Formats: sequence, C-alpha cells, structure tokens
Amino acid sequence: MSDLATHAHDDAHAHGDHDHLEVGIPHVSAKEYLTGFVLSVVLTAIPFWLVMAKVLPTPAITTLVILAFAVVQVVVHMVYFLHMNPKSEGGWNLLALVFTLVLVVIVLAGSLWVMHHLNTNMMPGAHDMQEMLLQNAP
Repeated sequence: MSDLATHAHDDAHAHGDHDHLEVGIPHVSAKEYLTGFVLSVVLTAIPFWLVMAKVLPTPAITTLVILAFAVVQVVVHMVYFLHMNPKSEGGWNLLALVFTLVLVVIVLAGSLWVMHHLNTNMMPGAHDMQEMLLQNAP
C-alpha cells in the first residue's frame, strides 16, 4: 500500500472508531442538558419573582432564600453541565472541588478577620477624636 492509501485508511479507521478517544468522557444526552437548562431557568426566575413581587416580609429573609437558590443552582450547574460526580475522573474532580472550597473559605474568613481587626484597632472612636482635637488646640 502506498503512503497515501495507508494514511486514508488510518483516517477512516480513526474517524469510525471513537471508543479509544472517549475514555473517561461522560456520555451525556440532550435530555440531561435540557433538564439542567430548565432547572437553571426556574432557579433564576423564582428568586427574581421573590424580589420583584416582595413576597417575603424582610430583606434579610429574602437574601437568605436567594442565597439558598444560588447554592442549589451551583450544584445543578456542576452536575448537569460540568458533569461532576463522585465517579467522574476517578473522584479527582470532586476532590479538586472540595480543595477549592476549603481554600475559598480560608481566604474569605481570613480577609474578614483582618478587616475586622484593622477596623477595630486602627479607627479612632468618637472619644479618641475629641481627645486628639483638644490636644492639638492652641
């Protein structure tokens, strides 16, 4: 066989046989994508309605409900669009997610702690301001 015929044969074989290329890739149907899309739309529309119609009695309760919907929507996106589950990639995707969440919590908590202590220790109170003004008065 000539090189050109061998190359054409290899190309035909490669295009016809996708099994060796799809190892570890989840087989997802259009129905799963549609389910994820519908859930995403519903999980966006309900909080929008809650805010616009002022259904809940206080803004604090509304905020908590919206945050709960946001968490559920993140999970829906991870499951239906990113295909993350304990089986995908041998569990490494889930482990990477947990590691990322731990890092985000540490960074956020540390930042809030630092800002709180800077505010407490660096900002003078009203009494301190009066003393400073009296000391600097001629």
